[in-house]
Amino acid sequence: MSAELLAERVDQTLVLTLSNPGARNALHPDMYAAGVEALATAERDASVRAVVLTGADNFFCAGGNLNRLLENRQKDPSVQAASIDALAEWIEALRACPKPIIAAVEGAAAGAGFSLALACDLLVAAENAKFVMAYVKVGLTPDGGGSWFLSQALPRPLATEILLEGKPVAATRLAAAGLVNRVVAPGQARAEALNWATDLAQLSPNAVGRIKALIETGARETLTSQLGAERDNFVASLHHADGLEGISAFLEKRPAKYA
Repeated sequence: MSAELLAERVDQTLVLTLSNPGARNALHPDMYAAGVEALATAERDASVRAVVLTGADNFFCAGGNLNRLLENRQKDPSVQAASIDALAEWIEALRACPKPIIAAVEGAAAGAGFSLALACDLLVAAENAKFVMAYVKVGLTPDGGGSWFLSQALPRPLATEILLEGKPVAATRLAAAGLVNRVVAPGQARAEALNWATDLAQLSPNAVGRIKALIETGARETLTSQLGAERDNFVASLHHADGLEGISAFLEKRPAKYA
């Protein structure tokens, strides 16, 4: 059986499942292309309001396949570079997608699998889940944005510990550091993520997409620049159909219904 990214609809949520039986859902370039395509489709489909990324068989993702990496050592370095670029394209697609994306982690998220979870907007993990950047254990360095996400989200000492030691970190510790949003009982991460996605699906798609974009720029823009971006997005949202519906529903004391 081959590595693939499975896609299914659960009401208004698109569920993407990493699947590589027998290899703990290790990644493959075919998954990267499928992920980019799935997110592009979700962006065009107004009926998709949220995305959940998870792994098959109660295990999120073991990261890269070391046997495939050994094979790539016998090829021109451009082969591995192209593979990493394809992964980066998927990572950037996750960040750019206007729909909220929730990672649901069971078992472990390792290497680039950890990076994929970090690229999502929200993260739900089983209380016994482990997160690990073990590149250093095999003489390699991170890919998939792992070093960027950790250095952006965590204090430098903790990010350095995770990347230099390459040891598993518990979901509860990452939750205490603010990296994991919700910790649930083992086997419940997917269900919790789907419930959360259902709640998010009731929000204004226009506002959600714009807020995601503001969060993305907020970490690197100056205050003056961000204030201008907030102004432009606020005005555009006010004059959007969702703005009219949201304000009207609040004043009329009824649930908003967004198209």
